[in-house]
Amino acid sequence: MKRLVSVLFWSVIAAAFIGPGTVTTAASAGAGHGFRLLWALAFSTVACLVLQEASARLTVVSGRDLGQAIRERFRGGGLGVVVPAAVLGAVVLGCAAYEAGNLLGGVVGAVLATGLPRFWLTLAAAGGAFVLLWLGTTHTVSRILGGVVAFMGVAFLITAVRLFPDPTSLLRGTLIPSLPPGSPLLVMGLIGTTVVPYNLFLGSGIARGQTLGELRFGLGVAVVLGGVISMAVLVVGTAIGPPLAFEDLGRALRARLGGWAESLFAYGLLAAGLSSAITAPLAAAVTASSLLSPGGSEGDDGPDPRWREASWRFRGVWLLVLLTGMGFSLADVRPIPAIILAQALNGVLLPFVAVFLLLVVNDARLMGRGGLNGPFSNTVMGVVVAVTVLLGTLNVCRAVASAAGLAAPSETHLLLVAGLAVAVLAYPLGRAVLSRRRAR
Repeated sequence: MKRLVSVLFWSVIAAAFIGPGTVTTAASAGAGHGFRLLWALAFSTVACLVLQEASARLTVVSGRDLGQAIRERFRGGGLGVVVPAAVLGAVVLGCAAYEAGNLLGGVVGAVLATGLPRFWLTLAAAGGAFVLLWLGTTHTVSRILGGVVAFMGVAFLITAVRLFPDPTSLLRGTLIPSLPPGSPLLVMGLIGTTVVPYNLFLGSGIARGQTLGELRFGLGVAVVLGGVISMAVLVVGTAIGPPLAFEDLGRALRARLGGWAESLFAYGLLAAGLSSAITAPLAAAVTASSLLSPGGSEGDDGPDPRWREASWRFRGVWLLVLLTGMGFSLADVRPIPAIILAQALNGVLLPFVAVFLLLVVNDARLMGRGGLNGPFSNTVMGVVVAVTVLLGTLNVCRAVASAAGLAAPSETHLLLVAGLAVAVLAYPLGRAVLSRRRAR
């Protein structure tokens, strides 16, 4: 029972990354490339687990969550204000953009399931999220979302199984990496929609009071199950060809399997949107509390009372994110553009957080000898950090080209620039890791 509660608690992470963005990207991968990109979701699941475990372990071992560690590292001087403010701004803006996509995608699922007007369904979805966030504690919300994730998983898994995918093709796509023509940027999208930077702050913020054994079991099972659900969405996406729209996918499933499949997909999409519509505002508030609260710097029991869950500051942050998302939804902004914007904003923050995590979990003065990464963990985390830098560089290049009104760079040019950024960073980052491990 204790382990089940731990899995339900950590399912908040799976609820956060399996939103309409994941449904869109994974289904697009299936529609365009069949099962050949399943390996990218398998890798992104491992990457998510590695970074989430590191951020939660930082809290358990050092008594400082991720935001507090960033604030202390850049304490003093101009950076002491600029870095935490920039991180907070990126997280809140990213969460607000994700919130628009979450509500929009969830409402599309509700429209497909019920046929009711979009306006009233948007108000109902936002109102439900507001009530749960206002009345529930972080622990309560996490456990409720565990049930939502379970329902969402059942919906997508049943639909995927009933499509009768070829087991050999599934295994080959999961274990053998391949890059079909036109797929490199989609692979980066699959990773970017799973390894979400605000989840690292959320996971670190809620890890206080856990033991290493509890968090590793609960987090491991929850993230792996989330990865399996994402893979099921990709399999469902193979039911149609590009271009992809949620409505098209529902109609294709109805034609292939019957009306029950369209309904099950609609409810799964609704669950994905609503669960993420709750976690995005919550993650923004937890991050703000972590970065702005003066409490916790000496490893005490939590943030300053002015930033507790019932405080107006904490509630004000999540309310801002929720209202922003609701505003975009009521304006009937299409889900896919809003989701792409959110991924671009968070793609800039992800490399910074990943590199910072690699450094702090190898800092002997902060983690103690028992809390440091082992050789295997460092190898895996090094690969993950390299991929996040690659992903972030791609997002920056595309954003700069779009802002300047230039044609989108080719995949080859983007990957060359991103690969150069990884190569330039590798040597100084390796030296910094070794230096911190030797510190006393």
